[in-house]
Amino acid sequence: MDFPAQPATELAGDERRALGAELTRVLGAAPVRIGRSRFDLLVELDTEETVRGLAPDMAGLAAVDARGVIVTASGPGGEGHDFVSRFFAPRVGVPEDPVTGSAHCCLAPWWTERLGRERLTGYQASRRGGVVRTELRRTRVRLGGAAVTVFTGELSA
Repeated sequence: MDFPAQPATELAGDERRALGAELTRVLGAAPVRIGRSRFDLLVELDTEETVRGLAPDMAGLAAVDARGVIVTASGPGGEGHDFVSRFFAPRVGVPEDPVTGSAHCCLAPWWTERLGRERLTGYQASRRGGVVRTELRRTRVRLGGAAVTVFTGELSA
């Protein structure tokens, strides 16, 4: 699939401090970096284990001013995955999404900048989990991986 990139701008100063304190409270883990994309907040944590072990306060996350909160950390690389993530969007009725393409449109530019490679592999560590291959191509992100059909239908005009 090919989608527009949704890069996150890293927050700094007073906004970063205030939001960092709120996110630490609702996630139970302190952000290393925080970014804001067009739709979501991106919260980088210290380790993959921290991301996997989160048990966030969903009511607190629903109060955060964003469609969703993408939580991420670098992964082992090599034959594994380059980064890990989870996506929480209780504000729009999705406590935790299993595998989120739109989040990877934000994660691809974030990790490409940090890891220096345009082709990366992410693992979304929800209960179901899933691998998403990403390729940043200027203003577009190509996503690939196995998919699960959850709905089929036909639209008519």
